[in-house]
Amino acid sequence: MTAEIDPSEVRLFTGSSNPHLAEDIAAYLGVPLDKTEITRFSNDNLYIQLGASVRSRAIFIIQPLSPPVNDHLMELLMMLDIARSASAKEVHAIIPYYSFARSDKKDAPRISITARLVADLLQTAGATHVMTMMLHSPQVHGFFSVPTDPLSSRPVLKHYFQEHDLSGTIVVAPDMGQAKSAARFAFDLGLPVAAGNKDRVSDTEVQISGIIGHQAQGFKRALIYDDEIATGGSILEMGRLLIKLGIQELWVTCTHGVFVRGGLERLAEVPEITEIVTTDTVHTPVEKRSPKLRVLSVASVFGEAIRRNYLRQSIGDLFVFGEES
Repeated sequence: MTAEIDPSEVRLFTGSSNPHLAEDIAAYLGVPLDKTEITRFSNDNLYIQLGASVRSRAIFIIQPLSPPVNDHLMELLMMLDIARSASAKEVHAIIPYYSFARSDKKDAPRISITARLVADLLQTAGATHVMTMMLHSPQVHGFFSVPTDPLSSRPVLKHYFQEHDLSGTIVVAPDMGQAKSAARFAFDLGLPVAAGNKDRVSDTEVQISGIIGHQAQGFKRALIYDDEIATGGSILEMGRLLIKLGIQELWVTCTHGVFVRGGLERLAEVPEITEIVTTDTVHTPVEKRSPKLRVLSVASVFGEAIRRNYLRQSIGDLFVFGEES
């Protein structure tokens, strides 16, 4: 691709959460990824210095909020503040995985709606614009007071699964919260869709009492579709129910493969799960990847969104709710 961005007018930086994705985005754009020095003082305070001048330039800081989330958030806030304080013209926070989106409502006494709090912190630190991907719930988009682009991973996942034999397959969302997104994905693939009736007991324990919508009986394969997999509890519970209903093979897909507390290993141990497909919004080290895991790149989605944003072009078709998503 011929670079349409003037590298002298743009600076790309990354924190420590996913430099591999940042490098791929920079390669797509034909723009160098400038260095960022990140060290710690003896008292554990972070020290960060951006390695190139940002004055009067458009600055794009790439930092998914993956574990350790709080460290990576602090890195991002400091980098935003540095860019603003050094007279950047624009400061774009590129957050492929916005982990705090799961804290989107007050469902217990004396708790924080952290998704909104962090959105406010990003603006306070200096972000003039935010890009992210597949927020856990749509209302989180409204928590941001600066322009925010919620990009979609569905075209990337759609392209991958269209190369498979999809006969006898049904798309299943683990819960009603993901039902609408799963329905769009199923429509793209020309497949029926169903959703689980899920109750969350705790952060790691869920109960799924049944299937809502299209019944799963009569299908040989289920494609379980979710926005994020952390411990894998919802997927495992959904998988057990589907196997009881006669499903012989399970494909699992999500945008954000966080895979903590042995989640990936537990999923890979299930014989009926033959593929686990995610994107690279969260980096999974090669040595920790199961042979069943497929990691798809979303660098082109973010790269194209950054390119069009810089050139003042529409990016509506890259949104979660765009026609092509």
